[in-house]
Order: sequence, then structure tokens, then C-alpha cells
Amino acid sequence: MNRQEFEHIVKELRPLMFDVGMRYFRSREDAEDVAQESLLLLWKYCEQMDATRNVQALAIKVAKNYCVSTQRRKRVNTIPLTDQTDRAIVQPDVDKVELPLHLLAPRERELFELRQLDGLSTDEIAATKKIKKETVQSMVSAARKKLYEELKRRMRQ
Repeated sequence: MNRQEFEHIVKELRPLMFDVGMRYFRSREDAEDVAQESLLLLWKYCEQMDATRNVQALAIKVAKNYCVSTQRRKRVNTIPLTDQTDRAIVQPDVDKVELPLHLLAPRERELFELRQLDGLSTDEIAATKKIKKETVQSMVSAARKKLYEELKRRMRQ
């Protein structure tokens, strides 16, 4: 894909990336950063992209990866709890729990993200991926169970 072709689809990609940022950070400012930085990255590599592939899916994936990287950088800069901290008033922020998605098989992760993060219904996923609805339900359920068990294990530590 050349830069001129990329310029034509930017107007279509930016809202997709902005939506990913809004769902992840729930902040317009952060979502703008996600869209802007993700577009810059795509611009940098646009000549290496295959125009026949699904560029929208790639844009969403780049935006998600940017969100995760940004969240990790923010976490590194946080102050850890010490023994002097009053732990009774510290409440976990459930929205900021990072799911151990690396534990999932690639197909499980893909279906889990479509269902849980992108909000698609089981029927929509089955139609899009051309697989049985029961298969989607089974794989998403298995992914949830793996993540739940891992989070439970981490809470015990």
C-alpha cells in the first residue's frame, strides 16, 4: 500500500482506533493519544502493508497493543505499597486488572477478545468467523475459566 492509498483510508481508521482507546481508558484525551500514536505507527509501515488484507483489523490490533503498552508503562511508574501504608483503605481497581491473556491459545484469545472486549455477540462472532455458535461459546467459556483460575491463583499469593 502506498502513502496515497493510506491517506484515503485514514478517515475510516481513526474512529476505529479512537473507539478502542475509549473502551480501554474511558478518557477522550487518552483515546485521542491512542488514535494518533497508532496512526503514526501505521503511517510508518504503510508501504509494507498489503492493501488486500483487512487494514481495519490491523488498525484495531495496533490500537489495542498501544493501549496495553501504555498501561504497562503507567504501571511501572507507580509507587508500590509499603508496610507503612494503611492497607485497609486501599481498594483494588477492578477496571485496571490486567488479564493474563498470554495464557490463552491464539484462537481462544481471539474469540475471547471479540466477545468480551469488542462486545460482539456469540452469533455475530460465529457468522464472522464462519464457525459454529456452540464452538464460540465453548472456547470463550474455556478462556474465561483459564483467566479466572489464574486470577484466583494470583490473589492467593
